Amino acid sequence: MIYLVEHFYSIQGEGKYVGTPSLFFRFGGCNMKCEGFSCSETAPDGTKIIGCDTVYAVNKEHFSQNWVSINKAEELMNILNLYELPNAVDIVLTGGEPLIYANDAIFVEFLQKLNARGHQITFETNGSLHVDFEKYPVYKECIFALSVKLANSNESLNKRVRGDVIYNIASNAKDAFFKFSIDKESITMALEDEIESIVMHSPQTKVYCMPVAGNKKELEENTEPLVEFCKAKGYNFSDRLHIRIWDANKGV
Repeated sequence: MIYLVEHFYSIQGEGKYVGTPSLFFRFGGCNMKCEGFSCSETAPDGTKIIGCDTVYAVNKEHFSQNWVSINKAEELMNILNLYELPNAVDIVLTGGEPLIYANDAIFVEFLQKLNARGHQITFETNGSLHVDFEKYPVYKECIFALSVKLANSNESLNKRVRGDVIYNIASNAKDAFFKFSIDKESITMALEDEIESIVMHSPQTKVYCMPVAGNKKELEENTEPLVEFCKAKGYNFSDRLHIRIWDANKGV
């Protein structure tokens, strides 16, 4: 079963394609919780849930009212008709973790239909789940933003860093880049070593670092120290443009 949490037309706020007009599909479900990011969301029953900045797309137990089951690829394709879109606008698949559906027939059919229409498809993924590029060649036409989780996510190393998966994706995708979420407290020699140990699985893949933030205040607090870190290491700094413009609002 595929679950869609929300869809919206905006601009890409992060990474290599920042500023690009994009139609986002946010899918529900994830293989991680990332409670170390300490972003909080209050559920309808009043429970405060801690996790990433899209915890409502991870925690079905408390946010099930937002999760819509999808039974046909055409249901997803019909969403494109709800917007006045430029021809073949970029499509961004995010979550949660969209690749938990990588082998689902409905999901693959959706990708094939998008690709046939000429849409550029980008996955925002934690880079820990295997993609079968040979069985499903459509993935070779996709872009992968590899947001591999660092120790500040509080996820275990063997769960969040899968060197074989990273190499497989970076070697087979149309394009791929690393995208790390970093707060100012995490900028240490240990962080430098950690990022280098991840990047070594695909050294030719470019690195983008963005501030951990659930709102504009946190974004601004973490931006300048991270810019200095990027300057020192030669990494690309990625703003989180959607947060800078719209603060903590969803669907932007």
